[in-house]
Amino acid sequence: MVPPAFPKPELLVTATGCFEIAGAIGLLLPATTRLAATCLALLMVAMFPANVYASRQTLTIGVRPVTPLPIRTALQLVFVSAVLVAGFAS
Repeated sequence: MVPPAFPKPELLVTATGCFEIAGAIGLLLPATTRLAATCLALLMVAMFPANVYASRQTLTIGVRPVTPLPIRTALQLVFVSAVLVAGFAS
């Protein structure tokens, strides 16, 4: 799903996965909850172009087509909102 303009797609996928795990751990630690929520929201926004690319190129994951862009956009808004609520609600 990584657009071809980005170098080393395998490294980018691994790095974003590590950032996601670190962010999830950060949400669990009261001292870093807000920072983790902010960073995860920014990460999701930064990764969104890959979803646009995958949708426009009609890529598949396994044998299934990727989620259509309008649905993926709505889901992305839900995920970003959820992480921000989780990080800033308390």
